[in-house]
Amino acid sequence: MTAILSPELKRALANRIRYYQELGIFDFYRREASSPPAMVEGTTFREETFVHNPESTEPMPRAKSSSVALSREPVLPISSPSAPLLQDPAQALRAIREDLGDCTRCRLHQQGRKQIVFGVGKPSADLMFIGEAPGADEDMQGEPFVGRAGQLLTNMIKAMGLAREDVYIANIIKCRPPGNRTPERDECETCSPFLLRQIGVVKPKVIVALGAVAAKTLLAVSAPMTELRGRWFDFKGTKLAVTYHPAFLLRDPRQKKETWKDLQMVMKELQLPLPAKSVE
Repeated sequence: MTAILSPELKRALANRIRYYQELGIFDFYRREASSPPAMVEGTTFREETFVHNPESTEPMPRAKSSSVALSREPVLPISSPSAPLLQDPAQALRAIREDLGDCTRCRLHQQGRKQIVFGVGKPSADLMFIGEAPGADEDMQGEPFVGRAGQLLTNMIKAMGLAREDVYIANIIKCRPPGNRTPERDECETCSPFLLRQIGVVKPKVIVALGAVAAKTLLAVSAPMTELRGRWFDFKGTKLAVTYHPAFLLRDPRQKKETWKDLQMVMKELQLPLPAKSVE
């Protein structure tokens, strides 16, 4: 016998479905009546999702029962008037974190990670820094960029005339790879949809990709840092700049002057005053 839904429940379900459709998700599991509906855990993410081709006429792919396929269309969450609770960036970020859960979508949860490192900072920041992956200190504390590289990033932010609380900081992947190895492609693809949703909520004016892994993953390109630095890229309507990862600067302090040039370019874009102070 089919259950009769109240008007309030129908509206809530319609709002939830509309929200997921705005994310590019159109297929759902049907679970037992005693279990609440949930998103499919096995989410496939294609490299092309990072680069939107407005001239493409390819029909949106449909997902098989075991996964949700994301289209070439932008997958950033769009605040809907019918979903007022998600209009507040802080609440929207909490909702993304809840969807992430105690993630077991890739192998990293079996390779020694202690906890998920989601993101930190101002939910509506004009400037967003995106690194590669959490390290040992981040894995221990559950916050990105808190170790030696994090201290240097904090100094970089201060040199720009900002406080760490004024920006938003995240990583391409949210779990520490064993031995701090470079994240593998499938790990980036699995975790990237959640990062894209974070970007869509924060809506920064400028994104700074820290290091080659972050830059190549976000831009879906394979190029040396010398070709990526010192120029602007368009990332779904947001300006994106590339600079060296703070961990690299700890190994090669000579590149701090070049990094300061990159940060000054960002400051000009954000109309921040340009102090003479360099990265220390």
